[in-house]
Amino acid sequence: MTPVPYITKWSTEVPDSSRLVRSRRGGIAYADETASDRDTHGTLWVRMSSSPGEGRPDFGIVHTPRQRRAMQDLLCQVCGGPADTSDDGVLWLLEDHRDDWSGWPDGMGVTEPPVCLTCVDVSTSACPALRRSYAVIRAKTYPVAGVLGIKPSGPGGPDLVPFGDPRLPWVLALELVRQLGQCTILN
Repeated sequence: MTPVPYITKWSTEVPDSSRLVRSRRGGIAYADETASDRDTHGTLWVRMSSSPGEGRPDFGIVHTPRQRRAMQDLLCQVCGGPADTSDDGVLWLLEDHRDDWSGWPDGMGVTEPPVCLTCVDVSTSACPALRRSYAVIRAKTYPVAGVLGIKPSGPGGPDLVPFGDPRLPWVLALELVRQLGQCTILN
């Protein structure tokens, strides 16, 4: 049986279809917005129902609130428990792109939450993308840096938008981004 990662969306979990309006502060807002719809940066987040384990897993599709929680609290993206942390940093498991640039992955923004040691082997054997190639990484710095989001009125798909960017008020956030630094590749 294939394990279902904590951050995976299930078929019964659907985005809320609340109407978006122009905010009086500039940007977008929900017509019936509540304080829990925004983070401390003022970013508007996608609303999504939560029913993990019900229906079928939509592998490859992230459940926005669980991804956000895993990134904020440094939880393992697979089991939802605490990510592995040591004096050498927090453990991340990523597709291996070390040939993309010198120093990879230092300075890279990631939407993948960290992992625990137990889930590394599970992930590398179950995830099709990681079966091709993966890198186990310790990052000593990993500040929350922005969001992956969409501009509902604009063309194109999701885009990485750093906090402080003037586009942020116009973005509906889908995933939280951390920037990895002082990285050591372990494999």
